[in-house]
Amino acid sequence: MIVARTVEEIRAAVQQLRTNRPNSTVGFVPTMGYLHEGHASLMRKSAEQNEISVLSIFVNPIQFGPNEDLERYPRNESGDLQLAGQCGIDIVFLPSVEVMYPQATKTKIRVAEVTEGLCGASRPGHFDGVTTVVAKLFNMVKPDRAYFGLKDAQQVAVIQQMVNDLNMDVQIIPCPIVRETDGLALSSRNVYLSDEERRQALVLSESLQMAHSLIREQSTITAAELNDVIVKHIQAMPIADIDYVEIVQYPSMERFAASVKLGEQKSDILIALAVRFGNTRLIDNLYLPYQL
Repeated sequence: MIVARTVEEIRAAVQQLRTNRPNSTVGFVPTMGYLHEGHASLMRKSAEQNEISVLSIFVNPIQFGPNEDLERYPRNESGDLQLAGQCGIDIVFLPSVEVMYPQATKTKIRVAEVTEGLCGASRPGHFDGVTTVVAKLFNMVKPDRAYFGLKDAQQVAVIQQMVNDLNMDVQIIPCPIVRETDGLALSSRNVYLSDEERRQALVLSESLQMAHSLIREQSTITAAELNDVIVKHIQAMPIADIDYVEIVQYPSMERFAASVKLGEQKSDILIALAVRFGNTRLIDNLYLPYQL
């Protein structure tokens, strides 16, 4: 496994493997590291679908707000490299902030509308930082396919919009959420949770399961009614501090009108949650594709 730390090294490494493996495709998994089984599922899928697989590990400062957890974001380079090797990764790109941003960035990519609700509303500028760094990474790696987890479904929608609008020559592969056996969605931030916070955080997956059942059993339930049920269920946890509960169309992220009957909708539905438990903000969602 090749470890590259500069732009020149990552470009040379990808080109070398493309030359050595004619007609090969390159799969790419961009991450911020502290890898877990969710990331591993992306890496394995890339290795299955491509002759060359590249992983990037970079904690991107421009997608963090001034009061967010950039400095304490968990890091484990040696563990990440070991897991990457086990998952069939050929090249790991480990740039520093100085490599990615050698000078003040005067160019940013902003996707309108899709970024304006959910995490875009509560974390202003976050998605500008995401799209900018992903575009830079795409330019460096030049992958044929890129793999993103649907735990951050809004991020997937934003990146797909960017790729479509800018005619980027890369296929975006969304991958399912990976959960612990008790239902908690895997996240690098789970390490911050105390035992009690983690126990109460199970309310996220429980709320989504409940919402799914209600839509199946009550086709006339409205967006407002379902939202109220979810909010009340989460608020039953004493330390849960709701950032948002949103029921939107996917991938436009347009909020459903309050009176819309969800079981009668002819569009994909995303129920998205962001809730703080102590100092840790967790996101989760349920994606319900429209069934003809």
